[in-house]
Amino acid sequence: MSTGDPARAKTMAAATESVPPGRWTLARWAIASSTLGFPQAAGPVAFALVAVALTGDASGGAAMILAMTLAQVAGAIPLTRLGRRFAMAAFLRLLVIARTVALVAIAAGAASGISLAWLIALAAAAGLVNGAAYGYLRAVLNRIAPTAGLSRALGISATLNELTYVAAPVVASGLGSISPMLGIVAMALVGALPALLVPNLGPAAAAPSDAAPHRGAGSILRPAILLWLLCAAAGGATVAAIEIGAVALALKFGYEPALAILFTVPLCIASVAGGVWVSVRNRRATRGVVVAQLLVMSAGAALAASGLSVATTLAGAILIGLVLAPLATHYSLALDALAPPHRRPEVFALLRTANACGVILASALLTAVSLSTALSAITAAMVFATVAAGIASAKRREPVPPSRE
Repeated sequence: MSTGDPARAKTMAAATESVPPGRWTLARWAIASSTLGFPQAAGPVAFALVAVALTGDASGGAAMILAMTLAQVAGAIPLTRLGRRFAMAAFLRLLVIARTVALVAIAAGAASGISLAWLIALAAAAGLVNGAAYGYLRAVLNRIAPTAGLSRALGISATLNELTYVAAPVVASGLGSISPMLGIVAMALVGALPALLVPNLGPAAAAPSDAAPHRGAGSILRPAILLWLLCAAAGGATVAAIEIGAVALALKFGYEPALAILFTVPLCIASVAGGVWVSVRNRRATRGVVVAQLLVMSAGAALAASGLSVATTLAGAILIGLVLAPLATHYSLALDALAPPHRRPEVFALLRTANACGVILASALLTAVSLSTALSAITAAMVFATVAAGIASAKRREPVPPSRE
């Protein structure tokens, strides 16, 4: 890289010096990444318990989760673009603090008996920052990890995230059995940890060079980026179909609703195993491997949709879980390579938004049509994304991830 521009060289040197080195910094980032999603993981149980306490009907909790998810989709890009003028870590802390305030307001409002409509509005306020916060937190990783270590860091993060999604509902349920408000308070406290853990990158971390905005101006939704967003949305819908439809699957096979864990727990365990594999392997998958992983997820979705037996459905859930972390890691690395450096937070926010759209699609289908029809439609979406990735991979070579700037 040319160093003919003294101002640019000075800015880059200052940014590099502001990054705390060492494994502890990466460990802090990994913990921040896993706790950032705690409110979303605990929300379905915690919000349902609050709604039951106030109205006697758990459907109010589902409305709060829907509001939180829709707000995340709506706020991801505007808030990410707003943050360009601020230091990256500082703006991330501001987003997390805003969410914490909204969650504390939900707990206080539930304790004082405010209406469900206000709780839904507060849930939307809490969810508004989720996409942008993820985008900036993922962009922080590029500042503190060498390119060669990104796969390992993302694999560890995926593993911890799965553990969070297993533990958070248990914590919310345990505390909520004492008091529904305690579950919300736990969401607020654990979800606030990223504000304390994210390393300080200094003001230079948010400032691209003067020429960068012109080089990266315009839409970032190019076909190569849209491809991986499509795959992320289809994968998010596939996973959500198993997790959200687990109770319906248990009832379909004649089991009690509580035995929905027959499908969700193996999926999570398989996902943790996939995350460990990514961390140990610590290299980016080839195009052929990624297409093969998409085929495995499509096969898992098809097995779950077939409804032939508990065994086939369980096998489908395991196949989906095994490739969940490797695929998520590839999407992140691919978008990292495709996005202009100063617009990476925006692209990573889009990645989280695509996943949320998949969850919304799965929820809507499972609500509007029969279980078998919903699973079949989601399988078709997964197959479509797999075919698109296969065709694209056969036509072009993706760029190698650039060195950290």
